[in-house]
Amino acid sequence: MVPTTSLLLLLGLALLAPGLSAEQCVLTGRWINDLGSDMTIGAVNSNGEFAGTYHTPVMTTTKDIKASPLVGIQHSKTQPTFGFTVNWNFTDTTAVFTGQCFVDVEGKEVLKAMWLLQSHVNSIKDDWNATR
Repeated sequence: MVPTTSLLLLLGLALLAPGLSAEQCVLTGRWINDLGSDMTIGAVNSNGEFAGTYHTPVMTTTKDIKASPLVGIQHSKTQPTFGFTVNWNFTDTTAVFTGQCFVDVEGKEVLKAMWLLQSHVNSIKDDWNATR
């Protein structure tokens, strides 16, 4: 027979273990993706709001590509979901990103996100071609 104290200790450890194994992923800081885009996210306030900059070498334009402002929000604190909007300051486009911040099996922080880009068009009939 297992003593009551040992049983309670094992039960307590089993209940706490999932919380101990969840590593925190922090959005704040500098992120560089596979294509060389460079994003910096400032402090996240108590409402989950943040701001930063995004620079991408991936756009097709004749203008100088400049770092552009972004604003967003995150939910949760451990491996947060997030969304942000980039106001490209060198073209008439806006991009929105949504995703989640993860800690992978090697302990590395990774952002997984999808994006949608809306380019300016002169008429509603051209709208379909303006969204990527």
